[in-house]
Amino acid sequence: MEHEPSSPAHHPLFDLSGRVALVSGAARGIGKNMALGFAEVGADLMLADLNEEGARETAAEIEALGRRAVPVKCDVSDPEQIRALFEQLDRDFGRIDVLANVAGDALLGKPEEISLEDVEYVLQGLVVGRFCCCQEGGRRMLEAGRGSIINIGSLASLTAMGRGHTAYSMSMGAVAQMTRELSTEWSGRGVRVNAILLAQVMNPFLRERLDREPRMIDTWLRGIPTGRLGEPKDVKGVGIFLASDASAWVTGILLPMDGGNLAMNAGGSYPGGPTVSG
Repeated sequence: MEHEPSSPAHHPLFDLSGRVALVSGAARGIGKNMALGFAEVGADLMLADLNEEGARETAAEIEALGRRAVPVKCDVSDPEQIRALFEQLDRDFGRIDVLANVAGDALLGKPEEISLEDVEYVLQGLVVGRFCCCQEGGRRMLEAGRGSIINIGSLASLTAMGRGHTAYSMSMGAVAQMTRELSTEWSGRGVRVNAILLAQVMNPFLRERLDREPRMIDTWLRGIPTGRLGEPKDVKGVGIFLASDASAWVTGILLPMDGGNLAMNAGGSYPGGPTVSG
């Protein structure tokens, strides 16, 4: 007698049923995919983004999975709006188990030319605003005695990128140290803090750069042994791992999601890799 294969069960360590996650930048890209991943393993979501329509579309996809999702327009560079966001979270959900800090803008400019106003803008969004999110989420998690904070960082947290990234790299370096410091301060009280450090993951910003400079993809791919750029969906599994009990003793880490970039010497090459200089 033939039997149809049964669907594999989710491992309970990865189950987020009954938990609430807040994701910034949830309208598209990395933030949207993290939010969908959390919902797929049982979480309910609050979705923060300046793009209201995109956040509502993400919420509809999550609700189609049978989970609850509340989209909120929020500029996560503005502490006043961040505090209002968390007050709404208290009213709508009454708890927070996972905070994923994804949103934040970058401005490029040669270090000898970039204005201090532009530097301050990047720092405000990626450092001050993100710390405010961590602070608001952390206070609530500390009161509950548990929680997971996930900061989206960059390889620029650890290494220099050049090409006008000074303000961005300064900010991402701060995100790395923020992650380590908050982990050290809070992990003994049940709140884990980790960061995912991205290499080039395709998004509208990168697409615009490639439209202007098509040969830039050869520069990027020379540093990625897997031979492809990242896709937003690549973050799902890493995000679920760090949000869930599967990573219960993992805290303070800076986890590269980079297609092997950091493992390879900056001047390295690999069979079949692009050879165009630039």
